[in-house]
Amino acid sequence: RGIDVVFECTGLFTSRDKAAAHLTAGARKVIISAPASGADATIVYGVNHDTLRQSHQIISSASCTTNCLAPVAQVLHRELGIESGLMTTIHAYTNDQNLIDVYHTDPYRARSATQSMIPSKTGAAEAVGLVLPELAGKLTGMAVRVPVINVSLVDLTVTLKRETTAEEVNALMKEASQHSKVLGYNTLPLVSHDFNHNPLSSIFDANHTKVSGKLLKVLSWYDNRMG
Repeated sequence: RGIDVVFECTGLFTSRDKAAAHLTAGARKVIISAPASGADATIVYGVNHDTLRQSHQIISSASCTTNCLAPVAQVLHRELGIESGLMTTIHAYTNDQNLIDVYHTDPYRARSATQSMIPSKTGAAEAVGLVLPELAGKLTGMAVRVPVINVSLVDLTVTLKRETTAEEVNALMKEASQHSKVLGYNTLPLVSHDFNHNPLSSIFDANHTKVSGKLLKVLSWYDNRMG
């Protein structure tokens, strides 16, 4: 008792009912470092933290992928308008995968994480709708787990409300990054290893912006273990 905030980072108590055990034990608030079903609010700092209310007791901070995707999607939707979009996260392998081919409830994750690129599911794109309600139902996606220990990459393709250019998109993202604590902007020829221990939620890579009329593809890096 007497605990102001519990940071629930075990990965085991990711529903409201389970996390509420901390409230029963005397904590005032619980912040879950993962997507959480039934949370009072899903908050991505730097995107919708201004919606946090004192009445929120159980708060989800969403996934690392949603924290990378949301800042980029917010800028694109605000400035250019997103009609629909598909995201692929090229994701480092994680601790619920196997080093060799063995049994797993997910047949894809049963395969060796160190030997294959593995298609997988993710709700990270849909979760953006919890953070930015104006994008609810407009984004979906998948993951490809790759044999990399750390650092992942969001590949976002969207249909915009109007035509644009790579130069305009990059200028918009650069401007936004200069006023953000979570969004970075990169023009150097870097690879995943270069972003190890980068504390930013999302590092937009201006080198790879592609445009065809209203169709836009952008890439953004994130250290998926930094939170």
